[in-house]
Amino acid sequence: MTANLLDFDLEGLAAFCGSLGEKRFRAVQLYRWMHQKGQADFEQMSDLAKSLRSKLAGVAEVRGLPVISEHVSADGTVKWLFDVGAGNAVEAVFIPEVDRGTLCVSSQAGCAVGCRFCSTGHQGFSRNLSTGEIVAQLWFAEHRMRKQLGLAAGERAIDNVVMMGMGEPLQNYDALVPALRTMLSDHAYGLSRRRVTVSTSGLTRMIDRLREDCPVALAVSLHAPNDALRDALVPLNRKHPIDELLDACVRYLPAAPRDFITFEYCMLDGVNDTPELAQQLVRLVQGRVPCKFNLIPFNPFPASGLTRSPHERVLAFARVLQDAGIVTTIRKTRGDDIDAACGQLAGEVQ
Repeated sequence: MTANLLDFDLEGLAAFCGSLGEKRFRAVQLYRWMHQKGQADFEQMSDLAKSLRSKLAGVAEVRGLPVISEHVSADGTVKWLFDVGAGNAVEAVFIPEVDRGTLCVSSQAGCAVGCRFCSTGHQGFSRNLSTGEIVAQLWFAEHRMRKQLGLAAGERAIDNVVMMGMGEPLQNYDALVPALRTMLSDHAYGLSRRRVTVSTSGLTRMIDRLREDCPVALAVSLHAPNDALRDALVPLNRKHPIDELLDACVRYLPAAPRDFITFEYCMLDGVNDTPELAQQLVRLVQGRVPCKFNLIPFNPFPASGLTRSPHERVLAFARVLQDAGIVTTIRKTRGDDIDAACGQLAGEVQ
């Protein structure tokens, strides 16, 4: 099978070109053609030596993901469903904002973590995506949206990537890190470390590894201020309890591009949304972890048995945190009319 060049970060591509007897600068040229210009046809890569083009033709390709569907929300959010074979599909979501374009990227087909409030987790786990399949979502979306938005050469459509699509990114670590390096590379997408976020439900050892290998912004799915409640909502907590998780966050911060950790908190009616639990959260993090909270309106799905917290209760919860001096935002739901909102991504397509 031919190599998919989207599987390689720049070091990997340089090694691949080296195996063909080519110098490193050829890898840089090739990398720029693929990622900056969105070119998949070696023959169109005009400044590549003819000899390299003919070598590549037999052994390599730039293989994106087949697009099953594209849905555009009333608010401008775009959701793509990509075919990853064997009846599995993954989703990526583009969210246009005044000051930036954000892409939400999947790392797995399905998810093994099984958080109670997440429809993706409810459908179960199929497999990890390859580096090329992770990068292909950005590769496709960036060049698609540049055309759609009529951007000039060198203008970026996407300057913010969040690994918050389907899957737990840190359970697919070996494919994730080269994908992050491609996102960050000045020869590819040139994204700032502050603008690439990995969201995790709390694999503490992998948070430590990410700190060493490729520290980017970190978001942690917290959803509860105590172990008993979090055990019920995020099964992974039984293995990595809250204290262990917060210690990993504290260790991560010196290497992180931002001086705080974002805690995601999905607001569930009558489950985790009382002022008493907000006070518990304050006691949990204050003076321990510099952080901000992102309160997320729950997107209901039938099998969860859960409902969304009323807006007034979300506001009251936020007020407790804000009064304690903790930066707290309430996430606007985007794309929920096309099932592209948080926790709604599901790839049950045959």
